[in-house]
Amino acid sequence: MSSDSPAAGRLSGFAYAFGAYVSWGCFPLYWKQLSHVPPVALVCHRVVWSFLFVAGLLTLRRRWSEILGVLRNGRALAALLLTTTLISLNWGLYIWAVNSGRMMEASLGYYINPLVNIVLARLLLGERLRGLQVGAVALATLGVLNLAMGLGLVPWVALALAGSFSLYGLVRKLAPVESLTGLVVETGLATPVGLGLLLLGGWEQPVLGSTPRETLLLVGSGVATALPLLWFALAARRLRYSTLGIIQYLSPTLQLALAVLVYGETFTSRHAITFACLWTAVALYAFDGIRGARVPAPAPARQGT
Repeated sequence: MSSDSPAAGRLSGFAYAFGAYVSWGCFPLYWKQLSHVPPVALVCHRVVWSFLFVAGLLTLRRRWSEILGVLRNGRALAALLLTTTLISLNWGLYIWAVNSGRMMEASLGYYINPLVNIVLARLLLGERLRGLQVGAVALATLGVLNLAMGLGLVPWVALALAGSFSLYGLVRKLAPVESLTGLVVETGLATPVGLGLLLLGGWEQPVLGSTPRETLLLVGSGVATALPLLWFALAARRLRYSTLGIIQYLSPTLQLALAVLVYGETFTSRHAITFACLWTAVALYAFDGIRGARVPAPAPARQGT
């Protein structure tokens, strides 16, 4: 079997996808080690070290000319400025949720995320919702309303995480920029702000950590942030979107398991009903995606001669 055969490509795609989603699912284990560091400082470290890491990759590949092309393209630059803001807010809120004992609500957000994608595609891209997709969105909405009534408040963390990441994905989809190049520009735009906050923010602990272990974790946050994003981009080029849609639920499922089994967050009957609604919605969404992928494209109409 040649290394560039379709089967080999799919196999490597599965490996990249599992690597990305398992990494994202296990992220709480990483951020819990830095729970004493303010979330804003952690986001700044993620941005700065991610930029240095991906900039190094771009240098090795001799692709800095692509950055100049983006900087000259006003539309692409404006889109990446927006995605930089969205992903920075998403990262900060996620870290705060994990280190504030709201990991379960964070996992809820990433279960909702693909269903928000469907709604945004309908509202902003004009894509039509199929019957099962309407059912999936309705079930997810019922699940969130059930949890909101039980808690007596809107699960804003979950909704904000889902909304910010969905908008990020939508804008990145429409921006005419390759994945590694886009990530370099995004982190590059945020790095001056991140460096400024780290150096001038008046944090109680040293900027680079108070112990060698803490320093290593802070520096490693850049690699831990960038690698799954690059793995995801590689997987997306090798696998069908419907396949990725199924694999992506590894991440919130692992987060939920960590929240309940490792960190002892309370899982009530209301949570059970909400997650049952979401898991059913996920199943409908995945089934619809697989079914849609199997429908053969219509044969092109013959042109008259």
